[in-house]
Amino acid sequence: MASNSIKESPSNVPVAPPPATTILQNPYIRPALPFINGGLSGMTATAVIQPVDMVKVRLQLAGEGAKTGPRPSAFGITRDIIAAGKVQDLYTGLSAGLLRQAVYTTARLGLFDTFIKSLNANAESANRKVTFAERAAAGLTAGGVAAMIGNPADLALVRMQSDGLKPAAARANYRSVFDALARIPKAEGIGALWAGALPTVIRAMALNMGQLTFFAESKTQLKQHTNLSAQNQTFAASAIAGFFASFLSLPFDFIKTRLQKQTKDPKTGQMPYRGVLDCARKVVAEEGWMRFYRGFGTYYVRIAPHAMVTLIVADYLNLITK
Repeated sequence: MASNSIKESPSNVPVAPPPATTILQNPYIRPALPFINGGLSGMTATAVIQPVDMVKVRLQLAGEGAKTGPRPSAFGITRDIIAAGKVQDLYTGLSAGLLRQAVYTTARLGLFDTFIKSLNANAESANRKVTFAERAAAGLTAGGVAAMIGNPADLALVRMQSDGLKPAAARANYRSVFDALARIPKAEGIGALWAGALPTVIRAMALNMGQLTFFAESKTQLKQHTNLSAQNQTFAASAIAGFFASFLSLPFDFIKTRLQKQTKDPKTGQMPYRGVLDCARKVVAEEGWMRFYRGFGTYYVRIAPHAMVTLIVADYLNLITK
């Protein structure tokens, strides 16, 4: 009978969980978004800026060990590279550059975003604003950790870009970044992949201090004190950040390049430099203090647009994946 039929109470009916609106809201994907966005933005910027990076490395290695050595220009080096081979040679090491960004920028932007979100939450609960010092600490930490992780790819990039400076018989002729990462430890030991790690970490900390900290601070100040649109705020803040990133990090980038490029003397079996301080001392004694800032214009043209493209793309990706 109908009166005897048992009706299931609502509490007994299994309730399906509400479907996720998009894959971006997935609890496993969400925490990874800052890292994914960071890696994609860094790789995009590297694909645009790689020829400038190639010229920058050649400028830093020119006249090594000679105070009155050659004083090449960025245009001269570009002309020589093209004259000696082809335009595609300006993209030597692109695979290493992309791998470096996939590792290094993924880590540094992802970690920085994670740190800033934590700082914002703590500051909000304490009814205050995040300080410049807190942003700086987040940038320094994110940069240092990411640099240690990305050093092998960074070293492979420098080796590939400097290989063309050697006599033809002495060149390694790496086919790709993976070929370089396989052959370098086989010939020199696994520790060789972390050659120049200390200046790389210091450079990354200085660069992050200039790039991420000043970007976040500039954007905050521009928002408070100007009527610029959100897009123009991002563009202006990234330009400011690019300058400070270049100025603070170039000396360490210079030493990093020298240490990562060096190989043992075939006669003595000795390395040209014993470490960061020895490299800095020899450069000052043999080439002069200003050698650390040789090619600042090229470096700025490499760092500032790279920072701008990276930050603008990351900002856009963060906006559409919010």
